[in-house]
Amino acid sequence: MSKIEDFLTAEEEQEIIEAIRIAEKNTSGEIRIHIEKTSKTDPFNRALEVFHYLKMDNTKQQNGVLIYVAVEDKSFVIYGDKGINDVVPKDFWDSTKNVIQSHFKNGRFKQGLLDGVLKAGEQLQTYFPWKHGDINELPNTISKG
Repeated sequence: MSKIEDFLTAEEEQEIIEAIRIAEKNTSGEIRIHIEKTSKTDPFNRALEVFHYLKMDNTKQQNGVLIYVAVEDKSFVIYGDKGINDVVPKDFWDSTKNVIQSHFKNGRFKQGLLDGVLKAGEQLQTYFPWKHGDINELPNTISKG
């Protein structure tokens, strides 16, 4: 994969954006995906930088989730905001990570992100259910670096 654009087609991106919309229908949590060619630093630290850059730490309940992917590094990070980490078990993101990882290992990047987003939404629903009046605080887009 020579370019970041080769990671997902425009059609695949739209499917993933729709999955974000569906996942957020049942939770006040906010899910974003950021894809870049390489991290150039520790992927976790880079995910944290991107999280702040995308203003994901400005949500009312501090319940934003970033799925960060560094394509050439073959790494990804699921980063949840403080509001989530304060109330969930330590291994909360393991099942989501495992779903994404199993697809990525087999080159099914779109399916990994689709299933990961839906799983994250399902898990967030337990701790941050959607309530009447909840608004979508962050755009349901895929950002690229």
